[in-house]
Amino acid sequence: MRALITTIAGTLVPVTAFAAASGLREDSSGFFVWVFLGFCALIVVAQVIPALLLMTGMVKGLVSVVKDEKAGVASKS
Repeated sequence: MRALITTIAGTLVPVTAFAAASGLREDSSGFFVWVFLGFCALIVVAQVIPALLLMTGMVKGLVSVVKDEKAGVASKS
């Protein structure tokens, strides 16, 4: 347990030093930039939903085929 804590602390100390040294940048993005990014996110979500539905349908079809095969093998025995 002590080794895990030492490892985590050893990796986090340089990260915090790097973040402090880099300095923060002011975000001067306007309203239209955020509208554009939101629109891009909307497009991504609109394409993920049909993909998930398609994957669900494929899994259901595969499960039904496997179930039918098992039923066919059981009835032949």
